[in-house]
Amino acid sequence: MTATTPVDASVDPAPEGHVHEHPSDWQYAKIAILLGLLTALEVGTYFWEDIFGSEPSTAALIATLFPMMFIKFVTVAGYFMHLKYDNPIFKRIFIFGLILAVGVFVAALFAFEFWSDDYFRFLRG
Repeated sequence: MTATTPVDASVDPAPEGHVHEHPSDWQYAKIAILLGLLTALEVGTYFWEDIFGSEPSTAALIATLFPMMFIKFVTVAGYFMHLKYDNPIFKRIFIFGLILAVGVFVAALFAFEFWSDDYFRFLRG
């Protein structure tokens, strides 16, 4: 035989001042459409020569693809990881880890002499 405890409907399970906001289904649909359009534009860079009639330069591809990559990353991190809606400390921890990872990656590039002239020949034409 088990004992049951009556549930008091007036008791709020969430601590005071702690509200969970999350995107609605419609917001997720809009985000999916945005990500789909950005992905289509990224894939479209493979057809650059067919569209514009000339081979794209590396600088043009970087100038085109990097902003789209950044927008997609921020959108996914903000909405699907719920960083936009969580406690700001989680956002700060995530950004700190991201900056630390980029710093370590750049240090590794320095260690392997990535920044020498051999790797930037494409900029000279």
